[in-house]
Amino acid sequence: MFGKTIEEIRASLIKKEVTPEDLIEEAVNNSKKIQNILNPYVTIIDNPTKYVVDDNILSGIPYVAKDNLSTKDVLSTASSNTLKDYVPFFDATVIEKLKQQNAILIGKSAMDELGMGGTGTTCHTGNVLNPWDKTRITGGSSAGSACLVASGIIPYALGSDTGDSIRKPASYCGVVGYKPTYGVISRFGLFAFASSLDHVGVLTRSVKDAAIVVENVSGKDEKDMTSIDIEKNLVSALTGNIKGKKLFYIKNLIDIKNYDNPSDDLKEILNKFKDTIKLLEEAGATVEQIEFESQLLNAIYPTYVCLSCAEATSNDSNLTGIIFGPRGDGENYVDMIKNHRTKGFCSLIKRRFVIGSYVLQKENQEKYFLNAKRVRRLIVDKMNDLFKTYDSMIMPASLTIAPKIKDANNMITGNNQVIENIMAIGNFGGYPSITIPNGFVNSMPIGINITGKVKDDKNVLNIAYALESKMDYKNQIAKGVDIWN
Repeated sequence: MFGKTIEEIRASLIKKEVTPEDLIEEAVNNSKKIQNILNPYVTIIDNPTKYVVDDNILSGIPYVAKDNLSTKDVLSTASSNTLKDYVPFFDATVIEKLKQQNAILIGKSAMDELGMGGTGTTCHTGNVLNPWDKTRITGGSSAGSACLVASGIIPYALGSDTGDSIRKPASYCGVVGYKPTYGVISRFGLFAFASSLDHVGVLTRSVKDAAIVVENVSGKDEKDMTSIDIEKNLVSALTGNIKGKKLFYIKNLIDIKNYDNPSDDLKEILNKFKDTIKLLEEAGATVEQIEFESQLLNAIYPTYVCLSCAEATSNDSNLTGIIFGPRGDGENYVDMIKNHRTKGFCSLIKRRFVIGSYVLQKENQEKYFLNAKRVRRLIVDKMNDLFKTYDSMIMPASLTIAPKIKDANNMITGNNQVIENIMAIGNFGGYPSITIPNGFVNSMPIGINITGKVKDDKNVLNIAYALESKMDYKNQIAKGVDIWN
């Protein structure tokens, strides 16, 4: 199974060249090897239930879920000490759907604590290392999921994305990261970070595999009132024909003249972006540059911080150590909660909660929280207006390769440059958004991101599929770590 696509594994199962038991044994053994090298897991399930191979394409195939998805009778910590012993009594809807389809969960992947971080360095189990270079970050918060898919251990892993938490690690690790339209995958059983921004998604090594997984786990869920139905034929829509499609990119973020003392890496990433645009044009698409108001672009980062921290403060107010989690010390419940939260959260989480509490205070709501909501609406209105003319936006997923762990900035989102937070627009508007590999700079992978209009997932996936077919990075395996040594 190592390095194989979902369809390739499926074909081997149908031909009885392998059994689900073979796949489980291989995946678990490889997982234990790589855990000692890259630390991508919170939990490895040694003896997962043996499932039969049935008519569903995902049956009998191992996968991994991010540790903020509830899994019945399996440790689910969200990589936080406040939940280090928490074992849920129910499955998240997405887990339940995969279980019904006889997919095989072999583990829970490490993540930035409670999903709040972009580095993979705030996990309570330690840093998740990049499989291309162990001295670098994977990105986050879906750090372990990206690492495991890039390493070839499993063909797909579930993640969650609140600002770019699937799509940025995909770029840093050289894989595909797909966040469908808001609500396409139920959020029931996802440990909430910022409910209006949270999306469940998937990391794979090809666009088609991403479409296969989402097609099989999507749909309306009575347990999640924000869930929606879309057309199920995501896979059959992957024709590769994009003639007549119109895309745009934001000129003021791509123009090298707008960057002081640009690094060689930045210059090369922008050059590769221009080469990618040519590939789209060769395929029959039109790509145009547009100007995006600088005021709105500069507002993305503070808007995201205000809204996400406010929602996180509210959502995580139940992490008191009283209801569940390790009990804090103290003579009364107030002291016990204070002790629990002071010792249980990393410094980044505590900073987020302080910000969230501050912007939600009655005297501050109008100035910060409500204004952030208004700015979010202005940004979404601007995007919706552009989507009346264009099919999608295309931008570099990042203007850097994965930073060194020693240089990782864990303050709020890791980097307040506009381009490094541009993908949060996909969460502001609930748009479908996908990152695919776009080559290498200094032997490290880089990615390109495509974002489209709400419920237009088929179109976004097909553009990504067409572009992927013109490049040589499909189904690539990280070369930085040889787990067989």
